[in-house]
Amino acid sequence: MGFLNFFRKPGPIRNAEALADFIDEQSAFVAQKGIYEYARARAGHYAKVLFKEPEFQAACDAARWRAYPLGLAMVAEVVEGVLRPLAAGEEHRQRQALVSLVLAIFDRYPVPAAIGERAWQELRTELEHRLKLVGFHPTKWAKDVPEQFAESYFNLMPIHEKLRSRDFQTTRSYLRVTMTNVHDELTKRLDAPATAESLRAGAVAAN
Repeated sequence: MGFLNFFRKPGPIRNAEALADFIDEQSAFVAQKGIYEYARARAGHYAKVLFKEPEFQAACDAARWRAYPLGLAMVAEVVEGVLRPLAAGEEHRQRQALVSLVLAIFDRYPVPAAIGERAWQELRTELEHRLKLVGFHPTKWAKDVPEQFAESYFNLMPIHEKLRSRDFQTTRSYLRVTMTNVHDELTKRLDAPATAESLRAGAVAAN
């Protein structure tokens, strides 16, 4: 990405490809920012020293990759809630197309060295299971989507559990605010009818 791209306004989301890029970017942001900012805040004045330690860097890297599928699941649920009213009677097909899209995003990345192949595949299986459950309940407010993920996310923090025992609510609040921001950004950029149609068309082409 060129330096000037950072100053460009994000483009509209009009098809499944652009939606995939949005989900990927937002999920990576959720995974990385929460973990690094929490670790930096917990370390305080020692943050610069701590982040130079190879062992801590490795722990952060492993936590970031383990958090990424949780980010995918949360962002995908927000997306599904926005697109569900536009399914045009094909809710199942549209939902399955979204599941396939998110798994394809996951598969963009090679197995992280910090995780290993077996654990990475287990995370993919868990992600698929979470995605398939989305359609079994009414859509949620974006701020409520993280409720079922917050504890798993918090447990990934690369700080000893005795030092982070009182910080769960802070992390939970971070996820709630972040998902609200994801929803706002999505609805601002999304051509929902065109994107929903593109998703369903992709599902038909795959069959």
